[in-house]
Amino acid sequence: MAINQELDAAAALFHGLSDGTRLAIVRRLAEGEARVADLVGHLGLAQSTVSAHVACLRDCGLVDGRPQGRQVFYSLARPELVELLTAAETLLAATGNAVALCPNYGTETLHDEAPHV
Repeated sequence: MAINQELDAAAALFHGLSDGTRLAIVRRLAEGEARVADLVGHLGLAQSTVSAHVACLRDCGLVDGRPQGRQVFYSLARPELVELLTAAETLLAATGNAVALCPNYGTETLHDEAPHV
């Protein structure tokens, strides 16, 4: 039973990171704090879209918000997240990005799916 719980937690973590926009937000926050307005400018997406993705990351415990006046500055909740992304990039480089061509989870498959926030 404990193994299933560990796997469920890992699956939830990877699901939280399974969206390109959320990954882009995490990458940007790895450089330092940012407000939603900063992320909107960086990503070129609507404020409502960015806010929804930041809320998802916050709900997953991956991002923290620090209120300052009427603004909230977001940052990564755990430095290990940067290590995870670095390891993922290393794995992708080692596999020749074969995951991108995967018939189940490849980039073409992801573009065909409806967005999930």
